[in-house]
Amino acid sequence: MAGAHSGGGSRQLASGAIGLREVLFQSITSMAPAGAVALSIAAGAKFAGGALPLSVLLALVGCLLVASSIGQLAKHLPSAGSIYTYPAEAIHPALGFLVGWGYALVEALIGPLTMILFGYLFASVMQTEANWPFTTTWVIVMILGALIIAVLNFRGVKLSARTGTVLGTLEIIIFLALAIWLIIKAGSANTLSVFTLHFATIKGFHGFSGIVAGSIYTILAFIGFEASAPLAEEARNPRRTIGIAVLISCLVIGLFYVLTTYAGDVFYGPTKFVSFGNLGGGSPWIQLGRDAWGVGWVIVFIAIWNSTFANGNAGTLAATRTWFAMSRIGVLPAPLSRTSPGRRSPTVGVIVQLVITLAIGLPIGLHFGPTTAFVFLATILTGIMIAIYMIFNLSCLMYYARRARPEFNWLLHGVIPVLGIVAFLPAWFTAMGIGGSVLKFVAPLPYPLSEAGLAITIWYVIGIIALIYLYARHPARLGEMRRVFDEEAAVPAAQPVATGEAA
Repeated sequence: MAGAHSGGGSRQLASGAIGLREVLFQSITSMAPAGAVALSIAAGAKFAGGALPLSVLLALVGCLLVASSIGQLAKHLPSAGSIYTYPAEAIHPALGFLVGWGYALVEALIGPLTMILFGYLFASVMQTEANWPFTTTWVIVMILGALIIAVLNFRGVKLSARTGTVLGTLEIIIFLALAIWLIIKAGSANTLSVFTLHFATIKGFHGFSGIVAGSIYTILAFIGFEASAPLAEEARNPRRTIGIAVLISCLVIGLFYVLTTYAGDVFYGPTKFVSFGNLGGGSPWIQLGRDAWGVGWVIVFIAIWNSTFANGNAGTLAATRTWFAMSRIGVLPAPLSRTSPGRRSPTVGVIVQLVITLAIGLPIGLHFGPTTAFVFLATILTGIMIAIYMIFNLSCLMYYARRARPEFNWLLHGVIPVLGIVAFLPAWFTAMGIGGSVLKFVAPLPYPLSEAGLAITIWYVIGIIALIYLYARHPARLGEMRRVFDEEAAVPAAQPVATGEAA
């Protein structure tokens, strides 16, 4: 691993290039509201059945608790490396490295996961409507989507972030309108019993075990609310902006998830809601659009398709910034810290993300089929992120207990972080396949989802080997993971990032 300052090219991001709106929508589009409802949350119905809204509520509570902890940490540690800076400063640099290592994989997997869905959705619809060849279509569309995202990210953070703002607003409006329509059409079928265990009756996942297994995929829907944190060095007033964006995105989109999942459940029927988990026809929500709006289903499809694209774009933004930060201090290869002189975009990172998206997405998608590939990658991604969220909560507690003791608040820095850890443990045990013989709520996931724990373990074994190498050859670099760069960027906020780009 080369040193942080070796090689050519700029190693600075575009300081002050974006404001609260763009930062907020970085989190919102990383959550992919419409795509999450139509795909991620829908996949959870296979385990939670008609009680899926309860799984959404469980995920919302856990994510709000960690959002509070992230906001508290961002006040003191605004950095593109925030994901690893938090535990590195609060607990130990070695833990910071392992968190960054895990998050590097998570954000890298967002690319293949979303682009598989991007191709799958289009191919499913075109096969039904025009009898297009399914496999050929989804592969071509996936490749095109990945290339377009790479071009957007080459153009710089302003264009990428503003694209996310427009796309995120569009999908939320469409799905809110559809949800309200479905609730009205459901009439007397509306019932709050979907927020209880009454409909958690899936064989092998009965009762709370079904809620926990379903929550793996409802938590997946929330993943991304923290994605604004790596934009700290490109945001104006990041110590305030990041905390607001993380908390508001989690709360508002969480309530959006509760409303839309409830609407789909009561309209479709809780007793047969398990079929939602099959993701047939692209997404069961496309059929709901047909039932509710007739030809208006096209609008629903566009919202979902747009959402997966926006999610892929936001994931590339977060991934490349995390890699940039880790490369800048020498714990990842030096080329990942190179940015273009004009637009301050991490160009090498964008190319690497494009390669990863195609190299992972195409073979796994072709081997398992797009829907199984999506759920498999999603289980890996969620298993890692749940662990990272728990570490964020622990980091908040430890930072204010050790580094900012005069500011320590028992609720914000004690009770909330501890509750946040407890809230995530059941889903993490289930995703990892741990404790099934002892813990009654842990039900084994089917193959290949059951291999997610093994995949995560292999990744972290490689990470531990890399950590040992750094300790042996470059121990000083790990200490750099504590460094905050928000006041060191050379590009003033008032300067345009690129010629011809709007201010």
